[in-house]
Amino acid sequence: MTPQLAAKLTIHEPHAVGVSGSTLVAFPGSSGALIDGDERALPPLLRREALRRRLLSAADVLAATIASWAVLAFFGNDQPGIAMILGMPLIVVLFKIAGLYDRDQLRIVPSTLDEAPVLAQLTGLYTLVVAILQSFIIVGGLGGGSQIAALWAATFLATLGGRMLARWVAGRASPVERCLVIGDRELAARIRAKLASSGARSTVAATLPLEGDDLEHLSGSASLRRIVLELRIDRMIIAPTTADAGEVTDLIRIAKACGVRVSVLPRMLEVIGSAVEFEDVDGLTMLGVRPFGLSRSSRRLKRSFDLIAASIGAAAVAPIMLAVSIAIRLDTPGPVLFRQVRVGRDGRHFHILKFRSMEVDAEGRKDQLRDFNEVGDGMFKITNDPRVTRVGSFLRRTSLDELPQIFNVLRGEMSLVGPRPLVTDEDAQVLGLDRSRLHLTPGMTGPWQILGARVPMQEMVGLDYLYVANWSLWQDVKLLVRTVRHVTRSGNI
Repeated sequence: MTPQLAAKLTIHEPHAVGVSGSTLVAFPGSSGALIDGDERALPPLLRREALRRRLLSAADVLAATIASWAVLAFFGNDQPGIAMILGMPLIVVLFKIAGLYDRDQLRIVPSTLDEAPVLAQLTGLYTLVVAILQSFIIVGGLGGGSQIAALWAATFLATLGGRMLARWVAGRASPVERCLVIGDRELAARIRAKLASSGARSTVAATLPLEGDDLEHLSGSASLRRIVLELRIDRMIIAPTTADAGEVTDLIRIAKACGVRVSVLPRMLEVIGSAVEFEDVDGLTMLGVRPFGLSRSSRRLKRSFDLIAASIGAAAVAPIMLAVSIAIRLDTPGPVLFRQVRVGRDGRHFHILKFRSMEVDAEGRKDQLRDFNEVGDGMFKITNDPRVTRVGSFLRRTSLDELPQIFNVLRGEMSLVGPRPLVTDEDAQVLGLDRSRLHLTPGMTGPWQILGARVPMQEMVGLDYLYVANWSLWQDVKLLVRTVRHVTRSGNI
């Protein structure tokens, strides 16, 4: 290693063995490459990936088997034949062709929820094959369309749950993935903080800022290979800022030659998002960027989903809301509901509804507490706010104070998922093109929600913009599921 690189390398965890808010593009490395003739060739990386593949494939076969037996037993008197039992590994073949056993090596935070749409398609194809061949593989045959639909649903749900469990076991049974961040100092610090706070099974073992002609010292990759070997690096994260395309390409090639996984933080995706289409034009790769905003049909689809889900949700939580109302009445004098003016879609104002969790004069005491604000200019948050009541503390800790917003959703003032609804003085801090976040109706939850309450204003605005730029109904469903997980883990909203 050259003295120039040694002076810049910062080692965070020399003896130690997911990323929200940023988009990473990953490139497969050559894991079998030797490092300076060393035959060890990163065995922890190979063992980790082999274990995950075996667990996922076993979970897929077991899920298909359980789903088939359950549906045939409970929805009819049929039994799977020997041919069906021997053909269960077919689902592994389908998943392998679709790349579902190889995608984890490209990701820092493997997510079963992200691959659910593909799983729905592949389990549907598997069910179609079973239906076509039923006379050969099922004793008695399937009992019509309802049994076929039940087989599809059961296989999908069992596979989804099985893969979640397999990834959890693989994560606990494998050492933490060690990362080396190469590039801009500020981005390296941000990546390190994100990995530490996201719960990812990865850690930044070292950072190597590159400036000016530092890339020349990595030519031939000998210096970088030595860092990889001595620090037992599993993945390199490249975070360039001022480097041109040629320098980034050279850095990716050098990193891949070291035999580790490579992820790149492309700065342009912070503006255009990840909803892009890769196109090969006679050997020239181009990115197609989708237009900003929702079409009329997409707006109607989102609104229909809100109405159906909010109606079901309101009926389900009605007893809880009644109990909370009584508790607030008994705790402190004042109204049950708290109404506050917020800025909604296209800048229109509306009154957001919450269960009252503070003293009645809380707004009047806000100026007295500004010195204790924890999120800087533009927003106001205090961990132990003295204005919060006893019942209010419980409501906030469990997020039950947010439940009345379901009536804002039914009235069309809010959506289940959307940009964060800001109060007027916070909204005044959002200027210029950042105001395009108001293209959509604000939501009860959103990408900022699952990160916790201490999201700075500028980061929250960026998250909202990317949410609008990359909207899909499946994205809304994922955010709702992750919000439930966040709340059940006692995450404050």
